[in-house]
Amino acid sequence: MVIIRTTNYMEINKPLLKAAFGWGFLLWLFGYVLSMILFMLVPPNAIGWIITPIATCVALWVLIKKINCFSLSYYAVIGICWAVLAVVLDYFFIVKALKPQDGYYKLDVYLYYFLTLLLPLIAGWWKLHKRR
Repeated sequence: MVIIRTTNYMEINKPLLKAAFGWGFLLWLFGYVLSMILFMLVPPNAIGWIITPIATCVALWVLIKKINCFSLSYYAVIGICWAVLAVVLDYFFIVKALKPQDGYYKLDVYLYYFLTLLLPLIAGWWKLHKRR
């Protein structure tokens, strides 16, 4: 006899889904809109270097003030989801849609992807050590 236990994983993981996909999308959208504004003001090769420190501060604020969990694995999932969202959305909305003449993938973009993955882990580690 097989017993099937049903669980509504969407209800259980609602905070994680909000943190991973909701905040991940909003942070990506913030950077995207800021890049469109900066495109009119600065040379295209400087946009990523201007956005990175601003977006890093905003992401850290979200991670510290808006996401409340004390599990490093939770923050690892957030980092992975944010990085995947960034890569996929950049590919479709920048690489495919805008077709940058000099290409898109340069050092500033790789730094952005790396920070997108790493910042949640740093914030999670910091919250765990602060709690102790």
